[in-house]
Amino acid sequence: MFADMGADVVRVDRRVDAGLGFSMAPKFDVMGRGRRSIALDLKSPDDLTVVRQLIAAADVLIEGFRPGVMERLGLGPEPCFADNPRLVYGRMTGWGQDGPLAHAAGHDLNYIALSGALAAIGPADQPLPPLNLVGDFGGGGMLLAVGILAAVLEARRSGKGQVVDAGMVDGATLLMASTYGMRAAGIWNDQRQNNALDGAAPWYGAYRTADGQFITIAAIEPKFYAELLARLELDPATLPAQHDRPRWPELRRAFADTIARRTRADWVERLDGTDVCFAPVLAMHEAAAHPHNAGRGTLIEQDGVVQPAPAPRFSRTPSALRGGSPQPDAHRDEVLRDWGLQG
Repeated sequence: MFADMGADVVRVDRRVDAGLGFSMAPKFDVMGRGRRSIALDLKSPDDLTVVRQLIAAADVLIEGFRPGVMERLGLGPEPCFADNPRLVYGRMTGWGQDGPLAHAAGHDLNYIALSGALAAIGPADQPLPPLNLVGDFGGGGMLLAVGILAAVLEARRSGKGQVVDAGMVDGATLLMASTYGMRAAGIWNDQRQNNALDGAAPWYGAYRTADGQFITIAAIEPKFYAELLARLELDPATLPAQHDRPRWPELRRAFADTIARRTRADWVERLDGTDVCFAPVLAMHEAAAHPHNAGRGTLIEQDGVVQPAPAPRFSRTPSALRGGSPQPDAHRDEVLRDWGLQG
């Protein structure tokens, strides 16, 4: 995201003796797009000096090691701030920089499990991993990005940098703020698939169509719910009331039976753009062709790879793709030159 927005992002890749290695062609590494790469051995005194010089010239440093690793390398906050007092030092971990689990291994699923988020997602009988969107990207990357931008603004005022400690468990928990609030108010409970927004409410969920595809409806407000019944050609007098929770299974069956009689394309024709609050469930290979996504350019193509366009959108200084992901060490000479480390 920073690269899309115009930042000069230099990735320090690992230098190894037996070739740099790469798991897939760079053009498929969508997250790495727009960066430049220099490969260094952080255990080499000469290469460590290069890293220190890069840090001294940077606005932001981002590292994702376990707590203590950067300190052991001599690249902890204190020496970096000594070289560059305005540096924003971004730290991305799963558990955060402190706490009983800070040094334990983990992945997205573990972090969102501890936050309360995983327990609230999925069918009643078992939690369902929501890809790695809640911890890695939402509660991790987005949290770190917001923190870095705030710290950069503050550093320009104060002249002093600081550490941004972005723990995925903290971010995933923060994403649950409204749910924790509803739980405290007594309008949300800990039983999965038993709440308004977790798949229990018949008017907020996904339904199978006649051709085995799925559509979504999210008719929460009364006027949208009334529109849904009208578009489904269901008589309200024959149905349970919208918020009659004991009869939600009955209402869900009525919706499911009706929706199952037509194909997804039929429902798109009938419901798209209406106040039903509707969208078809698209596979990734279908998303780019949807008229709305196509009209906004939400997905774009680079080097034959369909990928998300830069976001959010700026009226005066638009973001843009600035090249694909680099091969490790592809930009050594130009990075050193541009950052003033080479005559």
